[in-house]
Amino acid sequence: MDLDRNFLLAAGLAALAAYLMGSINFAVLVSRIYAKDDVRRHGSGNAGMTNMLRTYGAGPAFFTGVGDFSKGALAVLVGRMIFQQLGVTAMDGGFVGAAFVLLGHLYPIFFHFKGGKGVLTSCGVILLLNPIVFCILIGLYVPLAFITRIVSLASILGAITFPFATYFVLRFQGRPYVFDTVFAAAAAALVVYMHRANIKRLLNGTEARFGEKK
Repeated sequence: MDLDRNFLLAAGLAALAAYLMGSINFAVLVSRIYAKDDVRRHGSGNAGMTNMLRTYGAGPAFFTGVGDFSKGALAVLVGRMIFQQLGVTAMDGGFVGAAFVLLGHLYPIFFHFKGGKGVLTSCGVILLLNPIVFCILIGLYVPLAFITRIVSLASILGAITFPFATYFVLRFQGRPYVFDTVFAAAAAALVVYMHRANIKRLLNGTEARFGEKK
């Protein structure tokens, strides 16, 4: 009974902490500090690094990317720490932190529930959950982004690859894979869903390439 109570308490604390961390939208904050503006009023309307790069340049985009990536990794660490302190399996806390930091990033309470698309925050999460899967996805994303110059396409394909990479890596390592793969599939589905407008433009042949103005 005490273990069940501790699990619920740990899950609640980790979820709250991760969601609030996710709700800190660095694109909005950096655009307000840098230009006294809101990046969501420009370009694609997305509060993410790519739109920051197109709108304000490399410097603001860099700080946005570092912030979004770091909060994903930090949420996993904090989730594990909370679970460990309460005597619950630390890895479970990592997944709770991962899920809720992503939800916070997509639907931030501090910014009227209008956030980013979750790519960099997911990358920070994946690095902590499984570094090998992270390397596989980065190895796919970076060449695709440079060859096609379509960041959204690389992001979507990276997201789709996430559950498959998770499954095969864990199977190869002889580790339990069902929960991790289901989590990866759910996270990937969220990221792809957030790119639904990009998918329409990709199908229509109107998606902007890197270096082009929207």
